[in-house]
Amino acid sequence: MIKLLCKSVLVICISTSAFAQDCQLSFKGKITDFHDSTPIIGASLKIENSNKYAITDFDGLFEFKNLCEGKAIIIIEHISCETKKITVNLNENTFKEITLEHHIEDLNEIIVTSTHNVTSKTIQTTNIDQSTIEEYSGKNLGDILKNVAGVSSINTGNSIVKPVINGLHSSRIIVMTNGVRLQDQEWGIEHAPNIDINNAANITVVKGPNSLEFGGDAIGGVIVLEPTKYALKDSIFGKTILGLQSNGRGGNLHSSITKTNKKGWFVNAKTTIKRFGDFNTPDYNLTNTGLASKAFSLQTGLKKFEDGFTVDYSFVNNNIGILKASHIGNLDDLVSAINNQEPFIIEDFSYDINEPKQEINHHIFKVDYYKRFKDLGKLDMQYDFQKNQRYEYDIRVGDDKDKAAIDLDLTTHSIGSAFDFNNKLDQTYKVGIKGVYQNNFANPLTGVRRLIPDYDKIDAGIFAIGNFVLNEKTTVNVGLRYDYNYINAKKFYLKSRWTERGYEEEFSDLITGDYTTQWLVNPVFSFHNVSTSAGLVYQVNDKSSVLFNYGLSNRAPNASELFSDGLHHSASRIELGDLALKQEVSNRISSTYNFQSNNSTISAEVFFNNIHNFIYLEPTGTEQTIRGAFPVWEYKSTNANLFGFDLAWQQKINDAFLFSNKSSLTFGNDAKNNKSLIDIPAPSFKNSLEYRNKKWHQLGVRLESELVLKQNNYPDNNFTVYLPAQDSYALVDISSTPPNYHLLHIHTDAVFHLSKKTDIQISASITNLLNIKYRDYLNRLRYYADDLGRNYNLQLKINY
Repeated sequence: MIKLLCKSVLVICISTSAFAQDCQLSFKGKITDFHDSTPIIGASLKIENSNKYAITDFDGLFEFKNLCEGKAIIIIEHISCETKKITVNLNENTFKEITLEHHIEDLNEIIVTSTHNVTSKTIQTTNIDQSTIEEYSGKNLGDILKNVAGVSSINTGNSIVKPVINGLHSSRIIVMTNGVRLQDQEWGIEHAPNIDINNAANITVVKGPNSLEFGGDAIGGVIVLEPTKYALKDSIFGKTILGLQSNGRGGNLHSSITKTNKKGWFVNAKTTIKRFGDFNTPDYNLTNTGLASKAFSLQTGLKKFEDGFTVDYSFVNNNIGILKASHIGNLDDLVSAINNQEPFIIEDFSYDINEPKQEINHHIFKVDYYKRFKDLGKLDMQYDFQKNQRYEYDIRVGDDKDKAAIDLDLTTHSIGSAFDFNNKLDQTYKVGIKGVYQNNFANPLTGVRRLIPDYDKIDAGIFAIGNFVLNEKTTVNVGLRYDYNYINAKKFYLKSRWTERGYEEEFSDLITGDYTTQWLVNPVFSFHNVSTSAGLVYQVNDKSSVLFNYGLSNRAPNASELFSDGLHHSASRIELGDLALKQEVSNRISSTYNFQSNNSTISAEVFFNNIHNFIYLEPTGTEQTIRGAFPVWEYKSTNANLFGFDLAWQQKINDAFLFSNKSSLTFGNDAKNNKSLIDIPAPSFKNSLEYRNKKWHQLGVRLESELVLKQNNYPDNNFTVYLPAQDSYALVDISSTPPNYHLLHIHTDAVFHLSKKTDIQISASITNLLNIKYRDYLNRLRYYADDLGRNYNLQLKINY
């Protein structure tokens, strides 16, 4: 009886409590896109642990009725958005605006992106995808970029390769790697970018100064290397690439491992090793041309939609042999070496890397942070640090045998911020600011006159870019940038050289000390540079579009152009800068026609670039030093015109065959002296025919033809020298260009699936298939030796 009474009382209490609870509350709201505040239609909402649902209408509105007081967990889903949970405390009728990122699918696929993506549709860009990067895993940046129409290379042998865009190279080209502008003493032809291309998942080439976000001095263009992109999911994966090649009897190994999770955390580690011995031409060994390279990178961070950060460190070490025969001992040897058909020194194959050689260490540390603001845009902030150590070793004897002849230590600190106002679809704006401090230390204890002096350098820049959709067919981009460049150097000049260069009157105020045979001078220069760009794209129809671009760019002379004074050992020449050089001013116009259909892709571009105060390096004679006789090259300036045509064409013949063509013609004229410019690429035509069988292990076979014509437009810089041993004069033919050459290459690959998550790709290729003997006009060692002969390549790639 007592138990029954207790149960009755409990039931009455519960019923009374339930009856007393307020379940007449409503929860209303609106769901909009975080990016542009447009309503999200058809989003589903569910109250957790209940059977209550709601769907947003055409205005993004929803409503829950008859809710009880208390805490409610709402689950929000949409087909194009990441599932979101929110907690609502209900004690009265409630209205809440909720935001989702309607483009979250892009984030799931691309959460690690460079802060400097090239996004404007009005800029002509060319992309190199990850499959091509992996094919060139054992090569360098200059080699892979030659796959882009209008891009060639200027070489010092086989291992030092610099990209050339429409006839321009070195500090006229900005290289961005993972959002960091590379600072690695890129001044000279023999200073190749110290980058491991295996760290990039995509490489974008922008021709001309049309992307002011990167800098106002990109007269030649911009090369953007973007990192691997990861998905928002719990995963661990990696890949390993092993390459072997016959020419150089060496190979490369690259491996990477990545861990990600669905909350956005990730960590990635990569390493690359390359080792090659002496390379060879069709007829002889190229003594002391080996390469040893090591690279490592580690990246971690958190990537969410609204905010995130990354911390990144990378290191590259390159030890590069310089052709031994390029270093000569006297004027007789110099004349014979340049005029001879074979190098003086031909030794048996070796993996040894002896003097002359280069050793470079390059460190990059970067930390960045981003934050998105509703109905406004995205803020990016970044700090990066670089340290570049360059050692150049000459052939020396005695106590200095193992001491570097050039020992440079370049450190760079950069800090910048940009805000992208991207909340409107028909118009976006981006503004940014950046400051750079750089110090170069030239070790005075080398026992050799320092080619480049100590200096401090400060750069500051601010930019604004706007993209506007005028109508369905027309989009316009405009940009404005201001840069301030300041350089403060301390340098010793031989008094004889000071007088020879004519500095006594114009620069006498720079002298701060008298040291018997030398002046100590303190050159301080500052430059104010204004750059602008304008681009327009007109969509003719569904398949065709036309781009028009104009770019005004200013580039201050670099340290090498201003201060070089002495023997540049790895270049085998004496280089002389000029303190009187002014900043270059480039006006470039271009037009591009793009066509794309199911079977054809065509991009044809014409350009004209007028550069006032164009700085170039020209041979002027020879000079005898205690280390031998070397050509003398002087930095000079003129007014230059560069113009040309680039064509990229892909034609799908059928489901199995694809034809490709890349053709480039570039002309350079010295308008002031009415002669051709030096170091302008020769006309080139590259054709390929590719067969692909997707049903049989994705088998691919590609035959490539590379035709380079003789460069007939070049200045006559030949000179005569007196040869004491022969008591006669001889012509040093330093200008004449090599004849045409035609090379054939073949490549084949196939993919084999070992398991659900593991596959292996095997590829084999032969370059210079017919073992053709040739010399390239833009190879600085063409005076002394032929280019490379046949090369067999084998590559194994495992994804796991």
